[in-house]
Amino acid sequence: MAVPPEGTPCWAEAMFRDVEGVKSFYGDVLGWTFRELPTDYGRCTQACADGRAVAAVVPPVPGQEDRSTWCVHLASPDVVATAARIREHGGDILVEPVQADDLGAVLLARDPGGVVFGVWQAGTHEGFEVTGVPGAYCWAEILTRAPETSDAFFPAVFGYRAKQLDDPGVDFRLFGVGEDTVLGRMRMTDAFPPGTPPFVNLYFAVEDCDATVATATRWGAVVRSGPADSPFGRSATLGDPFGAPFSVIDTGTTRGDVPKAHDVT
Repeated sequence: MAVPPEGTPCWAEAMFRDVEGVKSFYGDVLGWTFRELPTDYGRCTQACADGRAVAAVVPPVPGQEDRSTWCVHLASPDVVATAARIREHGGDILVEPVQADDLGAVLLARDPGGVVFGVWQAGTHEGFEVTGVPGAYCWAEILTRAPETSDAFFPAVFGYRAKQLDDPGVDFRLFGVGEDTVLGRMRMTDAFPPGTPPFVNLYFAVEDCDATVATATRWGAVVRSGPADSPFGRSATLGDPFGAPFSVIDTGTTRGDVPKAHDVT
């Protein structure tokens, strides 16, 4: 795949202490195979769907060792310039821009409301080798109790245009690059346990949502919502056995009309 436009989700990393456990769980649930990628900056295990790279499994960054989490990386042509904009608009840099051999350059950041995300500047590794097919990344949503903070921060840093769904039952915003919608933002409700930190929820495509949920729960995953139908597919949100949330979606099973949205910027 070509290098995606700035601000587009381009890579996903599973930051877990139990790398072998993660490989066993996601290998069965999402059908991943794995290959070790030797680098000068640490261990990296690439996850593949049908032989094409879709994610990486890496140890947690210093200071985050007690938390298992998924992290989405947004594309940037210049991570140093992006880091400056992040600081300018009130965000924090958790890991300063660093060159990852000839693969590219990366940083880890946090928005003013606490949402953690990565930024990737492509080198020989451009990002996802495939998206939207079973086992691959499909979509991502920022979940936060401070939506006004993320709504101001992310368009300022990445130049997103924004649309708000015309649905009184949910506070949901769409961020776009050009004509493409690339990222969602949803206000966290009381359905989330108190103290749940804001995060970016990643969706992986599957052939059969219900069958995938059944496999995941046999491994000890917890169903947080769904499976449920929507105009975008049948999906479910899970907590994996290591404590990290993620979602799965069968985009071939849809129900209802896509809600309308209006421009807000």
